[in-house]
Amino acid sequence: MKLDLVVAGYIFNKGKVLLVHHRKLDLWLPVGGHIEKDETPDEAMLREIKEEVGIDVEIIGKSELPHGNNVDKNLATPFHVNVHYAGDHKHCCFFYVCKAVNPEKLKINGELKEFGWFTKEDLNKSHVPLDVKHIALKGFEIFGDGQ
Repeated sequence: MKLDLVVAGYIFNKGKVLLVHHRKLDLWLPVGGHIEKDETPDEAMLREIKEEVGIDVEIIGKSELPHGNNVDKNLATPFHVNVHYAGDHKHCCFFYVCKAVNPEKLKINGELKEFGWFTKEDLNKSHVPLDVKHIALKGFEIFGDGQ
C-alpha cells in the first residue's frame, strides 16, 4: 500500500486549538497536508497552514543547536508521529504544536467546510474523532494554556 509523508499542525491561541472540518473527508481535523518534493516538514507545515486557513504560525519545538559544518538548518521535532489510513493509501504523519501569530486573519479555503477553536472540554464533542482528541490533548500538555 502506498505511503505518503504528511504534516499536521495543532494551532493554539488563547487556550484553544484550531480544528477544521475537511470537506472531502467530512472529518474534523488539524490543518495539514502532504509534504511536497524538495520540501522540509517545517516548510510543508507553514505552507499548508497558509493555504488552508491563511494565517502565520510559530512552530513550537525548533532546535536551538548551533549550525555547524554541513548543517543548513535545524527543524522542529514533531510531538507525535503515526501512520494512519487515508482511503486507498496510508499517511505517515508528523504532528506539530503551533502558536497562531495572526489568528484574526483566519479565512478557510475551499477544501474546508468550517473551522472552530476548541477548548479541552470541546474536544469531547461527538464530532471530534477520538485520535484527533487524544493528540490535541497531548498538544495542550506541551503548549500549556496558550499565552
